Amino acid sequence: MIRHLVLFKLNEGVERDDPRVVAGVQAFEKLGELIPDLRFWECAWNISDRPIAHDFAINSAVEDLDALQRYLEHPAHQAGVAQWREFATWVIADYPF
Repeated sequence: MIRHLVLFKLNEGVERDDPRVVAGVQAFEKLGELIPDLRFWECAWNISDRPIAHDFAINSAVEDLDALQRYLEHPAHQAGVAQWREFATWVIADYPF
């Protein structure tokens, strides 16, 4: 199995209630139901207010590297990523477990 973690940081001046952000969150919330290769899917706002904290997180898992690639290329994932590019940056970690 491969764990896929993503931590998002909203761009300066962008708030959680921005309509673009709300739509982006909704798009990501649906991915667990839309992408068959996902074995585990959760996403949520970070509750930490520490200065080094990111704002939003995805924690997911796929079977193997081929499944990870199919997930990354899936149209629903690509559409969500396109939305988030407008208002956030992110870091990613993929590792076997």
